[in-house]
Amino acid sequence: MRRFAIVFGAALPLLGASGALAEDVLIRVEAKRGTEVARSAAQGWSERFDDVVTFPLSDGWIGIGLGPMPREQATARLRQLRSDGQVPGDSFIAPADGRRLTQIDSPTTPDATAATPETVTAVPPEAPAADTGPVAAGTPGTPSTFPQPAAPEVVTPVEPPAPAKVFLRLESTTDRAKAEEMLAKWRETLPEAGLWTLPNGRLAIAFGPVEEPTGEAWLTAFKAAGAIPKDAFLTSPEEVGEVAIAGSAPELAPPPATDAARPAMPSLEDIQRALRWAGHYDGAIDGKDGPMTRAAIAAEIVRLRASPDTATAMAELTRRREAWRTEMGLTELQDSHTGLALPAPMDRLQFDRAERALSIYGPKDGSGAALILFSQPGGQQELQDLSGLVTALGWVPAPTRRIQKGSIILDGRNQTHIGHAEGRVVDGHAQGFVLIWPVQNPEEQRRLAAELSDNIARFAPGAGEAVPEIPAIAPATEVTTQTGVASPATP
Repeated sequence: MRRFAIVFGAALPLLGASGALAEDVLIRVEAKRGTEVARSAAQGWSERFDDVVTFPLSDGWIGIGLGPMPREQATARLRQLRSDGQVPGDSFIAPADGRRLTQIDSPTTPDATAATPETVTAVPPEAPAADTGPVAAGTPGTPSTFPQPAAPEVVTPVEPPAPAKVFLRLESTTDRAKAEEMLAKWRETLPEAGLWTLPNGRLAIAFGPVEEPTGEAWLTAFKAAGAIPKDAFLTSPEEVGEVAIAGSAPELAPPPATDAARPAMPSLEDIQRALRWAGHYDGAIDGKDGPMTRAAIAAEIVRLRASPDTATAMAELTRRREAWRTEMGLTELQDSHTGLALPAPMDRLQFDRAERALSIYGPKDGSGAALILFSQPGGQQELQDLSGLVTALGWVPAPTRRIQKGSIILDGRNQTHIGHAEGRVVDGHAQGFVLIWPVQNPEEQRRLAAELSDNIARFAPGAGEAVPEIPAIAPATEVTTQTGVASPATP
């Protein structure tokens, strides 16, 4: 088939069966971003069809279609092609008028390699030109020699391009039993994954379909988190082959459409606190962009699936943490006996008593919760003594201990409650807390323990730590009064 340029309707109107102007349309089969990618895909389509065309869309996308042809013919042909499985199920009919169409020849055409693509411009049909010969105006059956008004321009609505669908291809094998084992393992982290038989007979684990821009963004996010192999890639529905074990379409949020749609990045300290609350970070709350913080951010993006964009995902995470804090009723507790302040669920706690270095808050309204604060001058030995007391009283039953210089952490549980204790040496004080929580709510307990740990601070000296005020001018000598009580001498 020879490549050629043609202007449709340049001489005579095309009439349908009813005598109305015929409308030329395309069967839109897919779209690709970038000229080279689109050309390669279009050549693949031309191996099966001899009327493949490409046409520019918006934002660098290029449409691939069949045609142009009358709408009635296109409708019947699309129905048959879908029935035979020769085109994607989301193929649709799009207007041809006004598009710049580039015709792609079949590789089997004899002169296809010698010719170059030519542009085919589809324009609305025009009326026949008026006869300007010497015929008297008004003569019946003849056109007038006076200028005729131009026909109103018909603007055909252009359907927005539908982004192409892609799959994330994870790994493949030739062994069916091994493929099923691989699929079961992948579904632990990507439950929507399925098994596909590739055109070459191999079996592949794939995840999708999703729209191509979304797939590109999430491919990067998944790789950054180490959630998929480094050599995983995107592939088209045709290239992924036939379903062997069906998966399901994943719900992946698209990337922000524009920079203006991207929220401001929260501070790194807020991000670290939110990551610890979510259970993905166990480092220091220091506002530093270290490897632990970066790894935790990547893992949380994959887990939350709120957005592949870091700023959007972290803004959503901090929002969820704040909503949880409000739901838990966290309020600032300032305990005058220990001099410690921290956020606490005071709807579930009530003050019980203070003993030596301890301030004890018991359950309120049968909540099953308790909070013990402790503070006394000292160091590592005082922490060890306090941990022994906590264990002996059963606040943290059968604990596992993490002991480092200047800190100690205890965790344990029984049939009724979860116990967690943390102590640190801060400015010459052994201080910390014990949290007791009902065993039925382990996730609440873990999140609350993280909030207490990250926000506990000293706001004043404890009740037993008051230091006598030193006079502004010390007395020079002392004299003994008649009562025998020492008193300052008069300067």
